Amino acid sequence: MTEPFGIYIHWPFCAAKCPYCDFNSHVRPGGIDEAHFAAAFRREMENIRQRTGKRNVTSIFIGGGTPSLMAPQTIALLLDAVHTFWTVAPQAEITMEANPSSVEADRFRGYRAAGINRLSLGVQALDDMELKRLGRLHDVGQALYAINLARAIFPRLSFDLIYARPGQNEEAWRKELEQAIDLAADHLSLYQLTVEKRTAFHRLYTTGKLVLPEPEAAAALYMLTQEVAQARGLPAYEISSHAAPGAQSQHNLLYWRYYQYAGFGPGAHGRFVEGQYRTVTMTARQPERWLASVENHGHGIVEEEYLERPQQADEMLLMGLRLHEGLDIARYELVAEKPLPQCRIAELQNEGLIETVDNARLRATVKGRILLDYTIGKLAGA
Repeated sequence: MTEPFGIYIHWPFCAAKCPYCDFNSHVRPGGIDEAHFAAAFRREMENIRQRTGKRNVTSIFIGGGTPSLMAPQTIALLLDAVHTFWTVAPQAEITMEANPSSVEADRFRGYRAAGINRLSLGVQALDDMELKRLGRLHDVGQALYAINLARAIFPRLSFDLIYARPGQNEEAWRKELEQAIDLAADHLSLYQLTVEKRTAFHRLYTTGKLVLPEPEAAAALYMLTQEVAQARGLPAYEISSHAAPGAQSQHNLLYWRYYQYAGFGPGAHGRFVEGQYRTVTMTARQPERWLASVENHGHGIVEEEYLERPQQADEMLLMGLRLHEGLDIARYELVAEKPLPQCRIAELQNEGLIETVDNARLRATVKGRILLDYTIGKLAGA
């Protein structure tokens, strides 16, 4: 069986910068020359194709930024480039992130015609006041319109919500989550609000103007999320990802199962095997700098790392324990060239943080997922 291989395309532009967002996103009020950027993406793909060799692409993810600011014709150009340089599996999952504003929703049929078969909507909240606090440019009415339209157009639909927001209690979150599940997406990404450096929320947080729930309250909201989603047929398959049976994001699973992918665009990362190393590529974050680099050198890569087996094993551990299915022990030990530390495993089992499944997988318990950094630190530090 051919190992999965993914393509990640990063479109770095947004209409506005959300106060919680630390993704590589940039606002360009003067507009974007989409054809110019699309040509650069194609050139970077051609360059990296020489390094990855022939691959069977099983998933493509166009993220950002806000890809739905692009015209459908630009999406078609990007996907055509992927098809030119690699073989794309007939059943490949092709996801695009979108915002639920009415202007962007009116392009949905064009995106579907271009080849997108899975849409991921950045809804974030189902409350107008909360959407304003989160800096979103849509309201609940636009979100509902976009969700219903997307359900009619795309075979697969996911949307994001943020919880553990200031002042949010369990009753309010349960009501919002139930409403989200009733909207019948087959996948929900449910994230706890975190304050990241270099964001507007971080500045508010450090001056005491933004107060988040206490850790115990946030943990209770996490447990409530698991309980409600599980009961309604969307169990967690990863810490923040919930899906109906068979509707898990194949691209996200590719990351968490530690398979290979190539990344294109400003600030994109890639991870693919070259010889005995796993190469990590990182491109210039600033869009115009990336564009100039591609035009001058054929790629926008500004940094590379070459991971040896111990580093690969630590990354696999970090990713695998996020999954409900857990870490494939045999595959991990093949990469690590050593067994997992049984004494540490026994210690963490006694603490109720991990468990083994059929002697083939190691996974974090619900408690262990709440304390995942501690759990991974114990195993990786052995």
